Amino acid sequence: MMIHEITSKAGKYKGRKRVGRGPGSGYGKTSGRGHKGAGSRSGNRRRAYFEGGQMTWVRRMPKRGFTNVQFRTEYHFVNLKSLQERFADGDTINLETLKAKGLIRDTKKPLKILGEGELTLKLDVTANKLSKSAEAKIMAAGGTVTVKELKKWTRDRSVPTAASKKKAAKSEAAAKPAETKTAATEADTTETND
Repeated sequence: MMIHEITSKAGKYKGRKRVGRGPGSGYGKTSGRGHKGAGSRSGNRRRAYFEGGQMTWVRRMPKRGFTNVQFRTEYHFVNLKSLQERFADGDTINLETLKAKGLIRDTKKPLKILGEGELTLKLDVTANKLSKSAEAKIMAAGGTVTVKELKKWTRDRSVPTAASKKKAAKSEAAAKPAETKTAATEADTTETND
């Protein structure tokens, strides 16, 4: 018998397991769930990587090196061929116009223009990054390119932080008793002199 002939003998579809229909069905009483435990309860789910309570492979594997996955900058990528199809000569290209044309989902991420395809339109392109080929093709078609540099977040050192405020308050509190002590000693010396 060949593998493709099995369905003609055994049938194309497998019958549904009818659980909980009495002991005569073979799946009565506990309905194939066994006795007690989490597996017999409703709402039980087992994670795909659960290993019966022993330490999972994710925790057993050694971790080395560094990844900047949580710090990386994600861009909207748009190719020149998409601009050629959706825009007319003299149009302005930026996040808002691309969103209006349905080329990007939102304006939250920065924009990078890539050079795939040919461009014959004269476009005014404003983006955060452009590939060298894209920039060359836009300029060759008579368009203009404006690069908006992404601002890197830096701490404003002129604004005091909570920690620096706490430290200043602590140093002020430490200075006050010393001042009162000096004032008291001065008063004592004047009394003795009199």
